[in-house]
Amino acid sequence: MRKFLCSTLMATLAIGASAQAPTVKIGWFGPATGDSALWGQAELNTVKLMAEQYNAKGGITVGGKKYLVEIVGYDDKGDSVEAVNVAKRLISQDKVVAIVGAQGSGEAIPVATIVNGAKVPLVASTATNPKVTVQDSGAVNQFMFRACFTDPYQGKTAAYYAFQKLGKRKAGIVMTIDDPYSTGLSDFFKQNFEKAGGKVVVEVSYTSGEKDFRAPLTKLKAANPDLVFIPAYYNDVALIAKQARELGIKQILLGGDGWPSENLISLAGKSLEGCMFINHLDMDGAQSKPIRDAYKAKYNKNAELNSYMVHDALWMVVDAMQRAKSIDPIAIQKALTTCDIQGVTGHIKIGPQHDPVGKDAWIIQIVGPKMKFKEKFAAKD
Repeated sequence: MRKFLCSTLMATLAIGASAQAPTVKIGWFGPATGDSALWGQAELNTVKLMAEQYNAKGGITVGGKKYLVEIVGYDDKGDSVEAVNVAKRLISQDKVVAIVGAQGSGEAIPVATIVNGAKVPLVASTATNPKVTVQDSGAVNQFMFRACFTDPYQGKTAAYYAFQKLGKRKAGIVMTIDDPYSTGLSDFFKQNFEKAGGKVVVEVSYTSGEKDFRAPLTKLKAANPDLVFIPAYYNDVALIAKQARELGIKQILLGGDGWPSENLISLAGKSLEGCMFINHLDMDGAQSKPIRDAYKAKYNKNAELNSYMVHDALWMVVDAMQRAKSIDPIAIQKALTTCDIQGVTGHIKIGPQHDPVGKDAWIIQIVGPKMKFKEKFAAKD
């Protein structure tokens, strides 16, 4: 277990603030190592940057009192067991008042029991599976929230976009069989594509960690779909796309919010030219510019999607504290249920199932070396 916060960081963050100002601890966990480390490190960098910005102005004001923001972060290695362990540590040892991050659904879902029991709110950045906030029984996880839209929403968006805008009638799916993000998004795409009038003619799968996709792709090619939906993460998507083109699969590839990364096109080469995915915002747009510029100036690298998502997750927590006029976790949780803010990823209004309602879906197309905003799209029955 690796802790990502040091005393020198806090000394830096305290510059410009009163030496007597108390601190409020906010936890973060995510994959700072492993296959998804690019996103985890981007999240950690962003929340540290935000804390530095808050503290440079003297901290945040809650109930008329100034507090310095301290981020306590841990690497969960993209592992569900490790996620539970670090969540327990953040709550019992570090005494955080709230947690942000939990970017993967596979890590966020098992942590729900921990935060519900401890009564410490968590705002997930990109954990899109419905079970993050709602149990199989239909009961809402009272202390779980998210800044992102859900898999049912983006699955429907992708399906209706394929059918209504792209005019596709036969779809194939390539999914990661042991990842709840991938299997869940596959299910929602299939349900909605067939509801719209299309047909999923082939579904193939692979296991996390595999690098050779030729066997499932050969099966997919034989079914000859009009379009291929790939609900996977950018590193797998790049390899799948390359191997698909090598096998003569020329159809448009369509994906979800696991695709966007600064590394996607460099890994995929020209194999994704013209392909599209659903995203939470236009990362090159005007509303993302302040974060994009500050991140680049601080870290000399481009911000990732997770930078913008965790920004809004932390902003939700800070807004909740300020409206509650309290840093008590239960008061923060209550305020989060009435969250209604403008985030960098759009308008975030929390609904009864603790998910944002009415968030925009952005269609992004790969054109040459760029991921370009194409259009906003709302699925209509």
